[in-house]
Amino acid sequence: MKKITTLLLVSLSAYSFQAQSFIQAYKSRADQVSQTNITNMLQDFQNLGVKTTGSAANTNTLNWLKAKYQSYGYTASQVTEDPFTFGNVSSKNLIITKTGTLYPNIYVIICGHYDTITGPGVSDNGSGTSIILEAARILKDIPTEYSVKFIHFSGEEQGLQGSAHYADNVVFQNNVRQFDIRVVFNIDQVGGKLGNTNNAIKCESDQSGLSSNNAQSLSFTQQLATCTGLYSPLQTVMSNAYSSDYIPFEQNGDVITGFYENVRSYNEHTVNDTFTNVDPAYVYNVGKAAVGALQHFATASTSQLATEEVKQNVLESIKVYPNPAKDYLQVEVPKEIKNFRLEISDMNGRLVLNRENETKVNVSGLLNGTYLVTLRSDGKTAVRKVIVAN
Repeated sequence: MKKITTLLLVSLSAYSFQAQSFIQAYKSRADQVSQTNITNMLQDFQNLGVKTTGSAANTNTLNWLKAKYQSYGYTASQVTEDPFTFGNVSSKNLIITKTGTLYPNIYVIICGHYDTITGPGVSDNGSGTSIILEAARILKDIPTEYSVKFIHFSGEEQGLQGSAHYADNVVFQNNVRQFDIRVVFNIDQVGGKLGNTNNAIKCESDQSGLSSNNAQSLSFTQQLATCTGLYSPLQTVMSNAYSSDYIPFEQNGDVITGFYENVRSYNEHTVNDTFTNVDPAYVYNVGKAAVGALQHFATASTSQLATEEVKQNVLESIKVYPNPAKDYLQVEVPKEIKNFRLEISDMNGRLVLNRENETKVNVSGLLNGTYLVTLRSDGKTAVRKVIVAN
């Protein structure tokens, strides 16, 4: 079976690379993923606490998600909740629907879970949650031929409870399919870990369960890998789907694919799954790949003139290095930025350094640890996470 699978993968790989090509509009939108937004959302996710399914923190996180979509301009009619109960625990999935122009009744689902177990779960799965939010923000007014559902599941850590309820009771009702799904694109634990080599992402395909949807899953996963190379700097590693929210869909015959961190952090399900231990730059790059792939799966408009595109914050192009830093931190600022304020804060939010228009900052007096560098100019901000190791 292994040899047959490998041959099939190679064949589909050759087909996909011929079928897919670089689209400038897709790249421009992928580049609108904001490192600052990602960093801030990962922090917010941590601050919401341990989001055990059914807990107050779990409900608070659901409300935080709804407020995010409201701020992006999604209407009440686009936002629905899917309540479910198992045992004596009750929780809700959150579904945001963006209607397609040509195939309104065929859906591309991008999904991930927001519940956690022991720690705040910043990688598992604040990382996927943040990426889905960024994709929804960027593509809100971009026409797509297929409809898109942005779904945040709860109850994943207790055995895929939320996604199983949705797949079996919303997609299907009384064993009758209610709508067609083109592909389910799941994003789970893509936070990486500081100190690891975070330059690749696992692209997951279905190689177990039903056999009838395996070939299509391989095809879509190769397309996912191709989009990753086209719209992000990440390398790709082909992998198999395993124990996440796409599985109930696969069991019902739907086509699945997904992202998972390549070098595993092993912080999941522990108190160490915190903002301090994740790599926001890695989440940012996975986000770019996800936005590129989602546009491909949903067949987004290829014209940047079709809608008013959001202008990228010029501060997002700042570079802060080396990281880890020893003695000095170099800040590379875009040429058009003439005046800026640089602030360095510790993980408790305490301001430890404040500089004006300095591009070489002496950090030799700081204790070893993780810090946030915030650059402010003309009402805009950019945030980067750095380690000081003197």
